[in-house]
Amino acid sequence: MDKTLKEIIEGCKKNKLKYQKMLYNLYKDKMFAICLRYAKTEEEAEDVFQDAFVKVFKNIEQFNNKGSFDGWIRRIFVNTAITNYRLNKKRYYSDELEVADYKKQSSYWDLEEIEFTMEELLNVIKELPLGYRTVFNLYAIEGYKHKEIAEMLDIDINTSKSQYSRAKKILQEKLKQLAKIRIKK
Repeated sequence: MDKTLKEIIEGCKKNKLKYQKMLYNLYKDKMFAICLRYAKTEEEAEDVFQDAFVKVFKNIEQFNNKGSFDGWIRRIFVNTAITNYRLNKKRYYSDELEVADYKKQSSYWDLEEIEFTMEELLNVIKELPLGYRTVFNLYAIEGYKHKEIAEMLDIDINTSKSQYSRAKKILQEKLKQLAKIRIKK
């Protein structure tokens, strides 16, 4: 950990507003991107973001300079987003039923030959139903195992696996559609 970050963390541990602002500015963009990946709306992402930063400042004393601070703060944001998801799971479930019968359309486009921008990929992921997106983010992006995801989301391990599988199929189809649009231009 570089000296500046260490100083910022120590200042935050002493509840110094100056250092809290520095920490906030240093991590706000990266952490808000995490919140957006897990939230259903931007407003919900803002709520998760605010809650997570409150937790960071309340619990910064627990960071003992062992391991990565980036990993520590990221874990707080992911866990806060997962808590928000679990609290709203029943409300989200009805939205996901609409996509459960998603039918795969055949296409001859080979996605491996087409390059997509990061923004395009993130937008396609954002279009997934929240349950699928949450499992996809946790497994494919955050690197959690299905057993861990099942425990975090309070779902069956097979539900985690099937939601990940369905998410991949939907993403592949949406990327094929995007590729068709590109090729037509």
